[in-house]
Amino acid sequence: MDRRTFIKSAGAATVLAPVLVQELLAAQDKSLVAVAEGTDYPAITRKAINAVGGMKRYVKAGDLVVVKPNMGWDRSPEFAANSHPLVVRAVVEECLAAGARKVKVFDHTCNDPRRCYVNSGIEKALKGLKGVECKQIEPERFRMTALKGQFLKEWELYDEALAANVFINLPVAKHHGLSRLTLGLKNIMGVMGGNRGFTHRNLAVALADVNSHLRSHLTIIDATRILTAHGPQGGNLADVKVLNKVIASADIVAADAYATTLFGLKPADIAVTVAAHKRGLGQMNLDRIKVVKA
Repeated sequence: MDRRTFIKSAGAATVLAPVLVQELLAAQDKSLVAVAEGTDYPAITRKAINAVGGMKRYVKAGDLVVVKPNMGWDRSPEFAANSHPLVVRAVVEECLAAGARKVKVFDHTCNDPRRCYVNSGIEKALKGLKGVECKQIEPERFRMTALKGQFLKEWELYDEALAANVFINLPVAKHHGLSRLTLGLKNIMGVMGGNRGFTHRNLAVALADVNSHLRSHLTIIDATRILTAHGPQGGNLADVKVLNKVIASADIVAADAYATTLFGLKPADIAVTVAAHKRGLGQMNLDRIKVVKA
């Protein structure tokens, strides 16, 4: 129901108190972000998903789903360089429970892919799940794609991401030496081929270009432990802060905006968040984001 229809029907029915009408209208203007906290990572992942409507809101029976974690680094889970394997497994299990025909999990890694898939713990966590494919990137499957962006007019994107019915973005929240933070919007680089270093000439706009073409239906940010310095690769446990949180939102910009506050920063401090908000990809203003504790 759009705003005009809501006002018309509410006024005609005259069953809602004026204050309640105002509250519902305000809620319509806010992007919803759910935050769950606890040490049972699968449980809090499910709580966060349920608080934004449940996986069946996003995944329908027979869908081909891509779950795109960050597993780009040859690091074990405690270093917070990659998405936590228990969070990834819980998301995949929720997709299967919602009726997904197949769930594909992959990332275009920065370190050796075999070592990244193994040492991240993600490959092992998904082993044995029927209907799940955790396979290394096949370079021949990148396809030049027209983006018609402000900076990137075209780029090589992974065809399995493009072909999915549902794309679920599953980054870990961490520091990044160039972009200050890497969250959902930057995690999209894991489906990009070619010379990704070229994007650093105008990174925020380039990432807005790619995210405008390949939309994330659901963004789930792993903040069970965050990397506060020397990212994106990390390697020092002194840089890791355990928060035991998982964030979920259908609005990738809102998810990133909220996650930014975990680092003591403001959404406006992160150039890619600002660029994506200006592009109309989501809400970055915290006073227009509804945060619920799951």
